[in-house]
Amino acid sequence: MISPEARLRFISIVGQESYYDSKADLLAYSYDATPGFQALPDAVLVPSCTEDVKKIVEVCSSYNIPIVPRGSGTNLCGGTCPTQGGIVLLFHKMNKILEIDEDNLTATVQPGVITLNFIAEVEKRGLFYPPDPSSMKISTLGGNISENSGGLRGLKYGVTRDYVLGLEVVLANGDIIKTGGKLAKDVAGYDLTRLFVGSEGTLGIVTEATLKLIPKPQSKKTALALYNDLESAARSVSSIIAHKIIPTTLEFLDQPTLQVVEDFAHIGLPTNVEAVLLIEQDGPLHVVEKEMDSIASLCQAHGAISVDVASSEEHAEALRTARRSALSALARLKPTTILEDATVPRSQVAKMVLSIKEIAQKYNITICTFGHAGDGNLHPTCLTDERNKEEMHRVEQAFEDIFARALELGGTITGEHGVGEMKAPYLEWKLGEEGIKAMQNLKKSFDPQNILNPGKLFAKDTKKRVVISS
Repeated sequence: MISPEARLRFISIVGQESYYDSKADLLAYSYDATPGFQALPDAVLVPSCTEDVKKIVEVCSSYNIPIVPRGSGTNLCGGTCPTQGGIVLLFHKMNKILEIDEDNLTATVQPGVITLNFIAEVEKRGLFYPPDPSSMKISTLGGNISENSGGLRGLKYGVTRDYVLGLEVVLANGDIIKTGGKLAKDVAGYDLTRLFVGSEGTLGIVTEATLKLIPKPQSKKTALALYNDLESAARSVSSIIAHKIIPTTLEFLDQPTLQVVEDFAHIGLPTNVEAVLLIEQDGPLHVVEKEMDSIASLCQAHGAISVDVASSEEHAEALRTARRSALSALARLKPTTILEDATVPRSQVAKMVLSIKEIAQKYNITICTFGHAGDGNLHPTCLTDERNKEEMHRVEQAFEDIFARALELGGTITGEHGVGEMKAPYLEWKLGEEGIKAMQNLKKSFDPQNILNPGKLFAKDTKKRVVISS
């Protein structure tokens, strides 16, 4: 609970109009996009500037009040669910693009900027910001930084951390620090910038970011390759990369996902094949055309039934939109949709997809699989109903098996969604006991009171590692 004194201090900082504690307001920010996680905060605050955040943190430090920084709440690991109570910080007033520096190819932004709005503004100047999470129409740059978000273009261009040059961060005691900057080279001391990116709000609160921009590609082409079996699609992915071609996008959808997405989007996706690869390449026109011809030949050599290049940008955009809408399409089918992400080396994609199918059959649940085949990041998505406790238990067991299988294949428990609270019990599977202790020591050094997004990353109890037979 927030004491009357702390409440008055918060209101003096943000104003009565930016302090919310009615039951309706608290309920609205009691959950994020992760099924099964919900807890009421004690208050919701909307700061207008870095100085507001500093003062809020100082009050929280004085009264030992938990702080949960929140973007648009699209994250899928329970990362912004206030399970320890305290306050939720919203950043929709801190939503300005402060500068686009065309000389240094950088932009300086506040955390509340919507990702797609930023991309559009940058592209007006012939520049390019590659990170493109599927939630980019509503997700914020601050949230992307907190979760180190990926996207369809991650294979060629990398993820959010690859474009964060500098940060302004409010620490747990209210201190404000600045890391990095507009420099192409900077090796002065520890790389705190990369430490904060992906830290899920557990080490500090990002209030400003300097982002790297690149020239906008001259052209792009999009193709759809169809397959009658998963192994052929996976072999095509490996062959494309082995031939030193790195597409912008190399996405995988299985047959159940294709059916659902086509029912949702109505763009003529084939539903009578076992798998498709959505492939896109960008760059100089002559290079794109040459590489797309090579990609088509490689796909056909490894069993593609056909490889069709989009006839227009409108058709290409429809294909991209269909892939981005996979979660929305699947969510129409059952009351609860659990979208996970397990990542394996790309050479193991076919084994992982087949394992997911076997695990779904073992536990008698419905799992559709799609994802970023080019970088091995798969999204097994379970369609269920959280009111059915017996089925939800089977779902949990199935995902435990999926995470275990990913690790056995040399992968990890998350490629882009983060750990949050949902995957915290499995983090030790990946890092080991010593790795967890090292991370906990970092957390204590930055946040000795444990007020910054407490309960995330580190679970009270670790799940027992299961063994999956190959």
